[in-house]
Amino acid sequence: MSVVLMLGSAPMVVQAEEWPRAFDTVVAINNAWRVRPDWDFAIYPWDFDPSRVPVAAAAHTLVTEADFVPAQNRYGGFVYAGATMAYTAGYWALDALRPRVLAVFGCDMHYPAGQTHFYGTGTPDPLRADITLRSLEAKSVRLMAMAALQGCAVVNLSTGPSRLMCPRAALSDLAAVRPLAFDAFRVQAAQAREATLGYFAPSGRYWEDLSAYDVAEIDRLDALWLACLP
Repeated sequence: MSVVLMLGSAPMVVQAEEWPRAFDTVVAINNAWRVRPDWDFAIYPWDFDPSRVPVAAAAHTLVTEADFVPAQNRYGGFVYAGATMAYTAGYWALDALRPRVLAVFGCDMHYPAGQTHFYGTGTPDPLRADITLRSLEAKSVRLMAMAALQGCAVVNLSTGPSRLMCPRAALSDLAAVRPLAFDAFRVQAAQAREATLGYFAPSGRYWEDLSAYDVAEIDRLDALWLACLP
């Protein structure tokens, strides 16, 4: 089982350009493939600007919705997981790479005034009004809990403000980190509530029928996941 570095587009992500290869696999979200030439996977959504898609060399693999929608569905689907690329990439990595550690950097979903992304000013996608993103914190707890069920620790390598609830870590910690000890009863209760609600869109395009989802129920479900945090 491996250590996966997952790069987002926050301004500090350029620090990773100089990091030693203290991980087995690099997953770059959207534009983050520009940060390091040794990326292994570049993952991006269906509406990503084609001019920004990298040209994949032999050592590179592009990951699109044909790959990540089925992966996301195996973890409950977009409504429960949170439909923004940081979470989508996280679940894809859990499914496709089965890592021991998922180390996240530049995915804090915190947007200060001024420069919002390492390449300048971008759209803060996780902050859009969306039924799946009402609590970014709850979605991060769910990702950690689902990862822990398969023996994977999710950690945050950044040191600044973050909407992620993941434990902080340094590169030197990666060999020793372990998954958080989640309360199995609470995790099972949240999963049972998801099964009861049945909020599932196999295509991934949940927005095509928003009437199928009750916002109050999603908020209650988010509270259940937040209560799982040790």
